[in-house]
Amino acid sequence: MKHLRIPLIALAVLGLAACHTKPTASVSPAVATVNGVPITQQFYDAYIKMISGGRTPSELTPQQRAMVLDGLIRAETVAQAATKQGLDKEPHTQAMLELTRLNVLEQALSDKYLASAQPTDAQLQSIYDQQLAKFPKLEYHARHILVKSQAEAEKIIHQLDQDHGRNFATLAKADSIDPSKANGGDLGWFPLSNMVPSFSDALAKLKVGQITQAPVHTRFGWHVIELLGTRPMQAPSFQEVKARLMQAVENKKFGEYTTSLVKTAKVETYLDPQTGELSKKATAGMPAIPAEPAAPAGAAAPAAGAPPSP
Repeated sequence: MKHLRIPLIALAVLGLAACHTKPTASVSPAVATVNGVPITQQFYDAYIKMISGGRTPSELTPQQRAMVLDGLIRAETVAQAATKQGLDKEPHTQAMLELTRLNVLEQALSDKYLASAQPTDAQLQSIYDQQLAKFPKLEYHARHILVKSQAEAEKIIHQLDQDHGRNFATLAKADSIDPSKANGGDLGWFPLSNMVPSFSDALAKLKVGQITQAPVHTRFGWHVIELLGTRPMQAPSFQEVKARLMQAVENKKFGEYTTSLVKTAKVETYLDPQTGELSKKATAGMPAIPAEPAAPAGAAAPAAGAPPSP
């Protein structure tokens, strides 16, 4: 690894979150302190692992380790400045910190749950075989002319009949309202599933070289379609899609697991889905939020530049 890029925005968020975590003697030794606030060895090691694909500090060069530490010091310093200005109390900032917490915990639970729920190759092969059976056998090469009215489309079909379709590209460039007009209406190769049903249905009935004899209506307008060719569609191999299948299965399993958690949780909602406003029970049922206690009489104000309270 020649370079180690440090995402400073991520560092700032992590540093700001760290300011709200009260350090304890049992955490881990500090690799640095910023205005008395420690950057722990545990946090330093975890951050290196996160940004370097699982590497440990010993696997980095001295320059890379120094760059990571400098980045964390900078992020902690910036976070302290933000806290000193009260930015950590702003609703948007608090919402972003809470969102970060939720994302991190969800990822941690996902990693733990899926560690013992990995699908086997046989299970993935079975899913692949099921999808392969549904895979399109053919792909089609077609071109079309798209116009706004049925009458326009009928006129174009009549013109094409007169010259046996030789001017299809010319008419597409002149009359079509589809971006494909620049290519003479050519849509390239595609499976029928890529098109809206009425277009696909009409195309599937054509033989190579044939043009639809009646305009085809879709939500885009009226089409005149010519089938230029067909060919077998090559499905990707199991090895080519194995990683995507694994991801899909894991997402499905974890989704089902989280759904079961929600079903067993005690959930109360206070938002009216129709109006988007809080219902009356929102204020009646929610506990009051106590005000922050006032500073004791005679308490000294913090000195300028002092570190924020942990």
